[in-house]
Amino acid sequence: MSFVVVMFFVSALLSSQANAADTIPGGPSTNGNTSMDSMITYDDMIKELKKIEHASNGKVEVFTLDEYGKSEQNRSFYVAKVGTGPIKIWVQAQIHGDEKLTTDAVLELLKTFGSNGSKDIEKILKETTIYAIPMYNPDGSIMNTRTTLLHDEKGQPRVDNRGRAMTIDLNRDWAENGFQAKESLVFYKYWADLKPDFAVDLHHQGFKTVYGTNESTSMSLGVSLAPNGPTLPSIKNGLYNDLTRQMHVYVYDALKDYGYMHIDRYQTGSGDKRYEIDIKGGVVSAMMLGLNYNNINPTNHSNPAIFFETKGNTRDGNLGQKSNGHLIKQNYLGLKALLYGLATGEVEKVNPNRWDEEIPVYPLAGYQTDTGIIPVSY
Repeated sequence: MSFVVVMFFVSALLSSQANAADTIPGGPSTNGNTSMDSMITYDDMIKELKKIEHASNGKVEVFTLDEYGKSEQNRSFYVAKVGTGPIKIWVQAQIHGDEKLTTDAVLELLKTFGSNGSKDIEKILKETTIYAIPMYNPDGSIMNTRTTLLHDEKGQPRVDNRGRAMTIDLNRDWAENGFQAKESLVFYKYWADLKPDFAVDLHHQGFKTVYGTNESTSMSLGVSLAPNGPTLPSIKNGLYNDLTRQMHVYVYDALKDYGYMHIDRYQTGSGDKRYEIDIKGGVVSAMMLGLNYNNINPTNHSNPAIFFETKGNTRDGNLGQKSNGHLIKQNYLGLKALLYGLATGEVEKVNPNRWDEEIPVYPLAGYQTDTGIIPVSY
């Protein structure tokens, strides 16, 4: 790379927990005393976006998607656009409402890109246009829940036949039998109109250690249609299978030598039963599959996508204030590096097989799919 700098999806708690006494932390220790006062709120985000837009002197444009609709609880969705280049890149954060530091990372990126005139950032903004969604799930963020509540036409929470509130995981709702939430349809329509070339999805995950080490994982790289898995190699004659691996390796190269950054591949499960996910109802899965729901995407537009999974979340109370700055920084640096690699074409020069050969991963038992586990045979 010509400079050294430095998409998250499902959140699963892995049982290989990082014991603070026995592991090397992936950044400053998270002590389980999450301070919600330090977490950005929906209103904070709006204020920060307006400040960034004003300070950028026109480089950053902030707007809502009100023309497409609002959230289940009638909140506006905010998007920030920066850059003038032909490569369109979709960046989304906090689709799960308890994965809050991802929003901070996107805002930090926008703030820097709106005010910094360094050569690498100028290159990114000349070659790409970034469409950033700092908070995909504002309702869930305010409730501090992974999911969001569904509401009826009168604005009242929907209940099932047992009187329980109906919730939806927005990261399972882009599917032929999905789009139960207003959020999903709004963003799907916007995506179909925008037709981005790439996407990055930012998430949090539980604690685990890097395979073969006592290092606490600070970030896992993955995507909801597993590279080399049952589905991705058949899309676009394997093009996305290569591109997603190249994107991952590029980010890994950019981050691996920074202090306290312990990077591995995203997996669920524990012990000798570790799985990579291959589910088709996720947002970035639908993007890669070119989903045409209700004829909204009649050209079957599709784009490659990856996610970042940062350790800890506010629902489980395991984000510590000392670690927050580090975790925000690793997402920011990873995003910046990837954007530069896409802007310069350096990503496509990476050997995709290094995904399999170099990024740490536990022995793979199979793939977790929508219909069950598909075992791996060696």
